[in-house]
Amino acid sequence: MDVRDLATFVDVMRRGSFAAVARDRHVAPSSVSRSIAALEGALGARLFQRTTRKLSPTEAAVAYFERVAPLLDELERAGQLAVDSAEAPRGTLRVTAPVTFAQLNLTPLLPEFARRHPDLAFELLLTDASLDLVQERVDVAVRMGRLADSSLIAHRLCAMAYTLCASPAYLRRRGRPQEPADLARHDCLVYPVPGYGVRWRFRPEGGGDVIEVPVRGRVSASNGVALRQCAVAGMGIALTPRWNVARELCEGALVALLPGYEATVSEFGLSAWALYPSARYVPRKVRAFVDFLKQKFRGGAPAEAELLSPPRPAS
Repeated sequence: MDVRDLATFVDVMRRGSFAAVARDRHVAPSSVSRSIAALEGALGARLFQRTTRKLSPTEAAVAYFERVAPLLDELERAGQLAVDSAEAPRGTLRVTAPVTFAQLNLTPLLPEFARRHPDLAFELLLTDASLDLVQERVDVAVRMGRLADSSLIAHRLCAMAYTLCASPAYLRRRGRPQEPADLARHDCLVYPVPGYGVRWRFRPEGGGDVIEVPVRGRVSASNGVALRQCAVAGMGIALTPRWNVARELCEGALVALLPGYEATVSEFGLSAWALYPSARYVPRKVRAFVDFLKQKFRGGAPAEAELLSPPRPAS
């Protein structure tokens, strides 16, 4: 019995699809089918009922999976221990992160980390969806917001500060809001957040009650880059993470508004986090990457570095 066929079987049980496993492995679906057929032949039992629309594990497959999956996981951990006995991290590091956040804050850091660890390869799964780290075999996830209770190990990277901003052209045309209530009369660029409606929340920096302002506008987009581009083009006022517009604020393409208030599109006190699956043994490559991120995010999101650095003295 081939261990590779067992690993294919476990992946199919976890993914629920031959095609999904084939995509993950960059092979043809027929290759996955052959592995499952070989395992069924060795066991003398049918593992899946297959139709054109549905793949259903048999009772034998469920019972077999419950026994085999932990053994394969332990075998993988043993292999990782052997790899980690070397002095330097090696192998492939699979990382998932939100698209815009990764483009501005993670991928610019990758060359330095790669130079430090020449035996590592990288697979970036950039998506705004929250992937199942075990099912997708993800080593490290970077997520933003408030963490749900889970078995994941979490390390806080930095606070998530939001900035209200607009282009100079928009402000010349429509005027500058002086207080949160003024936004009701402006075109606002809306990022829809499930469960919070189209309301922006403000809180005086010195303390005070939270002010909720219903906002509206002609543009709604679930992508930070799109909202930033619309703001720079003068289409309205945006409320977006500060790292998303740091460069534009430094260059004057956007102007920060209502500096006396903290603001958010959902909750205050949110953070960016690095997470990895709970395990008795954390691979060296995971520990190295998380430690690297914690160092690089110590002063805030890297994309904010120029914005947050003290001004240079005049020469």
